Amino acid sequence: EVQLVESGGGLVQPGGSLRLSCAASGFSVSSRWMYWVRQAPGKRLEWVSSIGTFTVYTDSVKGRFTISRDNANNTVYLQMNSLQSEDTALYYCATDAAGRTRGQGTQVTVSS
Repeated sequence: EVQLVESGGGLVQPGGSLRLSCAASGFSVSSRWMYWVRQAPGKRLEWVSSIGTFTVYTDSVKGRFTISRDNANNTVYLQMNSLQSEDTALYYCATDAAGRTRGQGTQVTVSS
């Protein structure tokens, strides 16, 4: 059974940083593409980043976010720097870009 457990969210001031973690079980993160998606209040689910043989980012986070994975610990990360209020959302780790299979999410709130 595929399970994804996100952690690392919180309240941070604009310009701050957070690192999100996604602990996976039931499969190996090294064997497939992995994704981060997010949902801001009142908005649709939005793809943020992907990692496979290379990494991809949505334009709004390029240069600020970095996706990575630790195959030994079966974990995917999202390092988020220079956070902005627009990054406030519930962040999910997913096994597809649409977020159909995702964890319970971790809340990121960027506010002064």
